[in-house]
Amino acid sequence: MAMRRGWSVGLLALGLGVVVGCGAGDAPGGRAAGVPAKAAEAAKPAGWDAKAWRPPALAEAPNDSLGAAIRRGYALMTATQDSLPKYVGGNMRCTSCHLDGGLRATAAPLTGVYARFPKYMDRTGAVIPLEDRVNYCFTRSLAGSKIPTDSREMQDLVAYLAFISRDVPVGKHMPPEGLMAMPTKLVGDTARGRAIFAGNCARCHGVEGGGTGTAFPAVWGPKSFSIGASMARQERAASFIFHNMPFDKPGTLTEQQAFDVAAYVVSKPRPDSPGKEKDWPSGGTPYDVPYGTSDHKAYNPPPLIARPGSRAAAIVPPPAGVAQAGR
Repeated sequence: MAMRRGWSVGLLALGLGVVVGCGAGDAPGGRAAGVPAKAAEAAKPAGWDAKAWRPPALAEAPNDSLGAAIRRGYALMTATQDSLPKYVGGNMRCTSCHLDGGLRATAAPLTGVYARFPKYMDRTGAVIPLEDRVNYCFTRSLAGSKIPTDSREMQDLVAYLAFISRDVPVGKHMPPEGLMAMPTKLVGDTARGRAIFAGNCARCHGVEGGGTGTAFPAVWGPKSFSIGASMARQERAASFIFHNMPFDKPGTLTEQQAFDVAAYVVSKPRPDSPGKEKDWPSGGTPYDVPYGTSDHKAYNPPPLIARPGSRAAAIVPPPAGVAQAGR
């Protein structure tokens, strides 16, 4: 039987040392009944330093059922298309964006993410659990379908995320989180970007952007990320390119060159993202979102490619309470 979220939080916290809050059976005042005050005080995290913290190596995973789930989760991240073809729309995998198994600081790191959910997501306009955030990656970045939240595959992915967040106290932040903001807001030029792409990127991603297997994914076309992915925004793509590309020579492009390549890539055809018009329901849509929302006109929208399959499977619905409130 798949481990549900409520059980997994407790089990993973015990197995991995993740700091969790008091449960329903705890005594008033924030400590369990019968636990002396001095013992409860000693159990609190003392002087946790985000800069000194390091994620555990996969070899440190325990040799038990939890360790097996962690290793399966890592395998799903690194071979997503092969392992979950039903849920992946293109030739991308989780580690196409979250490099080095989600550990690279410049590539949307996943370290510590387990300690920050549930959290409010402005694009959704609601507090969402970690499983929903994982499914946003599947439906948008992988242009695929959502995974059942109570499936073994989802719990394995969550187990891995919990493992690489070991000892990070709940609610603590670990800069950088997500893709780092570009120091300068520039405007990319697609003509310059095309030339830079041909000289630096096409050898891996192909002249037509279709990629070469899963090692070098498609950056546009039917097998690439959807228009609803963060990477479809020019500034977000520029950050990833500037800090991580070319793959064998990261950091060799200037900020302007990164924006130029990003402008060229995100201008190309890519899969649609059903339900995208409902994003940012409370306003505040970033300037470079390439599709329209309630408060935003599409920024340089690319041609869209229709996605096969069920529209419902490609949409992560808002939490029930939010949906019932009509948002």
